[in-house]
Amino acid sequence: MSKARIKLASTDVNKINSVCAEIRQIVEKTGVDMRGPIPLPTKKLKITTRKSPDGEGSASFDRFEMRIHKRLIDISLDERTLRLVMRVAIPDGLNIEIEMID
Repeated sequence: MSKARIKLASTDVNKINSVCAEIRQIVEKTGVDMRGPIPLPTKKLKITTRKSPDGEGSASFDRFEMRIHKRLIDISLDERTLRLVMRVAIPDGLNIEIEMID
């Protein structure tokens, strides 16, 4: 049976959760099988920089971290459901990828 795999990625976990909730409402309305949202491991990008620009003074550092949260949703392939999912409003900073799987 064919299905659609939806991959969501963002630095803001609230945006991902709101889009997942909208997709879940669409799936419940249309009565299609759904698996997910499956949380994938969060990628942490860390950067450590020196506070002092010229090298003088005590060696103090700033630590910055950016977290990228990911979710995976599988839904059964239904034309009407897929059309409704594609109409979901995607907020800025959220990356969405839809692929068909046999």
